Amino acid sequence: MDTIVYYMASCDTCRKILASLPKNNLQLRDIKQQPLTGSEVDALKNLAGSYEALFSRKAQLYKSLGLKDKKLTEPDYRKYLLEHYTFLSRPVFVIGGIIFIGNRPENVAKVIEALS
Repeated sequence: MDTIVYYMASCDTCRKILASLPKNNLQLRDIKQQPLTGSEVDALKNLAGSYEALFSRKAQLYKSLGLKDKKLTEPDYRKYLLEHYTFLSRPVFVIGGIIFIGNRPENVAKVIEALS
């Protein structure tokens, strides 16, 4: 997990971000085609500090499953991250042991800096 990005190839935002990056040697991992394993989710959690930090509340499933009305625990977040790729806040970059989660402009700027 040295220099990798977890993303979805079908996500326009992910594609735009990847296209904006300087030349790099990122390993690309399409989480829809190759879902995360339990050990990978645990490793990402160790870098992020919590499963919740990796979890996307923007996912349509979040609303349709009524999760916004429930008090989720860390084991719940882990379970949902493993059940469906859409719950991972994308993209997730791991560069030199540092994790960058999501598509906020300030996060993308930090990724570009880390790759430069």
